[in-house]
Amino acid sequence: MNRRNLLKGAALATAPFVLPSGLRASNASGRLNVGFIGVGKRTNSLLREFLREPDVKVIAVCDVDTNRREEGKKRVDAYYQNSDCQAHNDFRKITSDPVIDAVVIVTPDHWHTIQILAAIQNGKDVYAEKPLTHNVRESVLLMDAVKKSGRIVQTGSQQRSSREFRVACELARNGVIGKIDHGFVNFGGPGKACDLPEEKVEPGLDWNMWLGPAPMRPYNSVLAPRGVHTHFPKWRMYTEYGGGMITDWGAHHLDIVQWALGKDESGPNSVKPPAKQGDESGAAVVYDGIEITHGQGIGVHLVGTDGEIQVTRGRFELKLGDKIIASHLARGGNLGMELDKAEEGYLKDAKVKLYRSPGHVRDFLNCIKSRKQPITNAIVGSRSINVAHLMNLAYHHHTEISWNPETNTFVKDSKHPEAWLGRSYRDKWKI
Repeated sequence: MNRRNLLKGAALATAPFVLPSGLRASNASGRLNVGFIGVGKRTNSLLREFLREPDVKVIAVCDVDTNRREEGKKRVDAYYQNSDCQAHNDFRKITSDPVIDAVVIVTPDHWHTIQILAAIQNGKDVYAEKPLTHNVRESVLLMDAVKKSGRIVQTGSQQRSSREFRVACELARNGVIGKIDHGFVNFGGPGKACDLPEEKVEPGLDWNMWLGPAPMRPYNSVLAPRGVHTHFPKWRMYTEYGGGMITDWGAHHLDIVQWALGKDESGPNSVKPPAKQGDESGAAVVYDGIEITHGQGIGVHLVGTDGEIQVTRGRFELKLGDKIIASHLARGGNLGMELDKAEEGYLKDAKVKLYRSPGHVRDFLNCIKSRKQPITNAIVGSRSINVAHLMNLAYHHHTEISWNPETNTFVKDSKHPEAWLGRSYRDKWKI
């Protein structure tokens, strides 16, 4: 994991299906060889998206659960009508494979940074599910490593690739609602320490490998349901493995706040705790006086001197003064038509035009070839999730945090220990 050993960036692609220098493309078609790490609920849709791209060939899957691993191989082989897909228990078989060009990481949060670093150290580009990191220290290490390596990293914060969020952020960035005064985000609360009872480990699960850098503890099926399951496991609710809904859905909505406020290279100046210790809503992140409070609204709600913007998946509203300009907040109706109203009325000659993604996976693949950074690159993903990490700290310690977003550290003379920004790592998984 030594950052000094990270590889340099590959050369620019010169044609749509000509791969950059350094990418193997060992199959005769010239397609990108892709390996998946993690074959769970989220992989169901992501694998389908990658398989249907004409310039991709999925050649390997990895999971610590035998049943999921075999199911992943079965799906890939069925799609290509062969039996060529490799199936591994150890992610390092994929990150070190010289034939693999790009890696898709869909594992529990406590593994993300370690696996991303392993992939880029081996010269691979990465699509990694959000949150990219488990804590602020990992975000800093990851941003530094990606900058030095020149690798392409796409964060799975796919809301930026959806039109309603882009339009909402363009409206905010172009001052359509005036000077933004405050706002709200709505998602669940912080994580907690794992207190689950011990259950018997069934054959076919490498429990030690599932835990990896996390503390050793007895198995419980809430953390790692056996076999091919159709729900999102609740490991994300425990601080050893995730950050509760703050780093789950919060990673999505706080990312949109960052985009709307133009803070992709920065972040908040402070974070306020909730009114009472133990509350799971009411904390607020503050950007140069703009206070964004957690626990209200439909997703992201920004309030300016001249109007308001509300947006979440499939829902949007623009209000100026007392007049609703465009609204799609209920089921039914036509979201596209309402977005047309907002764009045609207020963004035709906009000075700020934000990144228009062709689709989150497609954007990643295009950027592998162009060597341009994707819509939610590692800097965007790391800085956005740092907002969630700081919010969790305010909840857990019930204290106000003064933050320097340029250096990603507590403000000088802060009494908060640096240990809050990291975690301990078990065995050989230290970074």
